[in-house]
Amino acid sequence: MTAGMEKPEKSPQVQTFGCRLNVYESEVMKNHARDAGIEDAIIFNTCAVTAEAERQARQAIRRARRENPDAKIIVTGCSAQIKPESYAEMEEVDQVIGNHAKLKAETWTDRREEKLIVNDIMSVRETAGHLLEGMEGHARAFIQVQNGCDHRCTFCIIPYGRGNSRSVPLPKIIDQVRLLVDQGYKEIVLSGVDVTSYGKDLPGEPTLGYLIKILLKETPELPRVRLSSLDPIEIDKDLWDLIANEPRLMPHLHLSVQAGDNMILKRMKRRHNREDVIELCKKARRLRPDMVFGADIIAGFPTETEEMFQNTIDLVESCDLTFLHVFPYSPRPQTPAAKMPQVNPQIRKERAQRLRELGSLQLARFHESRKNATFQIIVEQGNIGRTQHFAEVTLDQECPVGAILTVQTTGIENNRLIGKIAA
Repeated sequence: MTAGMEKPEKSPQVQTFGCRLNVYESEVMKNHARDAGIEDAIIFNTCAVTAEAERQARQAIRRARRENPDAKIIVTGCSAQIKPESYAEMEEVDQVIGNHAKLKAETWTDRREEKLIVNDIMSVRETAGHLLEGMEGHARAFIQVQNGCDHRCTFCIIPYGRGNSRSVPLPKIIDQVRLLVDQGYKEIVLSGVDVTSYGKDLPGEPTLGYLIKILLKETPELPRVRLSSLDPIEIDKDLWDLIANEPRLMPHLHLSVQAGDNMILKRMKRRHNREDVIELCKKARRLRPDMVFGADIIAGFPTETEEMFQNTIDLVESCDLTFLHVFPYSPRPQTPAAKMPQVNPQIRKERAQRLRELGSLQLARFHESRKNATFQIIVEQGNIGRTQHFAEVTLDQECPVGAILTVQTTGIENNRLIGKIAA
C-alpha cells in the first residue's frame, strides 16, 4: 500500500480544523468510525486557537446540514471540549464528543445516544499510541508523540481543550513508525501540543532528542523525520546533537516565537525572551548552516505598542525567519490576556497583514537564494513537492505521491520554486 492510498472500506467524512495533531487524530477517528460500521456521519474536528477558527467550524457545520439533511453530524476537537454546550445547542448537531473520548474505539462501537460525551480533560493522565496504516491524502505521515500542555501562557486556551502534558511511550511510537514505513511513507512528522516537553511524565524522563535518536536507530529505512512547533527554550542536548549530525532530521525548525518584544513575551507568560530566539537561530545555523526557520507569531497582543510590534518585525529580520504563521490576537474566554487592555481590532489586523507581507518577502528571498540548486524533494501532489527545508517546488512532470526525488531548481513561479527532475 503506497503512502496516501485510500482504504477500500467506506469511511465517514471528517472535516479537520487547526493543527497537525488534529490531522493525525482525524485519521484515528475515521478508522474507529469505519471499523464500527459508521458511514452516514460527518465528523467535525474543531480548533479553539482563535475565534475565527471556531467561526469557520460553525459555518461548515451549518453548511453540512443544509447539504446533507439525513447525515449524523458529530462535533469534537478542542473547541467542542471547551464549549460542549454551545455546540450541543446547535440544531444541526447530533452529538458532541470530547477530545479524550474521540480517540477511544469504544466511543464509536458503543453507539451511545446521549448528545454530550465529554469528560474532564484535566483528569486524563496518559496518551495511548494508535497504529495507523496510513493517512489518506497525505504524502507525509503525522504521528502523535505528546499531547496536552503544563504551561499556562496568558493568551492560550488549548490546555483546557487538551489537558496536561502526557507522552506516548517510545515503543508505541516505534511500532507506529515501522508500520507507516512498511506502508510506503518516507517522511514522518512528530507532532504534539508541546512536543519539546516529551518524556517528562515517563519513566526515566527520556527527552525528545533521545526519542528521535532511538527512533532513527530502530528504523534505519526511514529517510526523513520532521518536527512540529518547538518551544525555543526547551531544545535538549540530544536534539542539538541531531541538528548537528543527523541528515535524516530535516533542516527546518518551526519555533513557537509568538512575539519579539521582551515585555510582551513576559505578559504572555512565555519562558523565553527575544535573546533566546536569536541565540537559538545562531547556534542552529552554526551547527547546520542550511537550517531554515518557521515561526508562530501573534500580532496585536494586549498592550502591544507600535514600538513593541516593531521589535517583532526586527526579530523576524535579524533571525531571518522564513515561514511565518501569523495570527491576529484573538481574546479567548477564561484566559488572563482577555482581561488585559486590548489593542484595537483594526490595528491587530493591520499588524498581522504587515507581518504576512514581511513573511512573503522573507519567503521570496529564500526562494531567490535557492535557485539553481539541487534538493531531495518529497512529492506531495502529482507535480508539487517539498524540499528538506519545507520549500514548495513545482515539478516539470507528474510523479508518484510520496516518492523522494532529486530535483534541480531552475526558477521561481507563483511563490514556488520550479524544479526539474534530475536524470
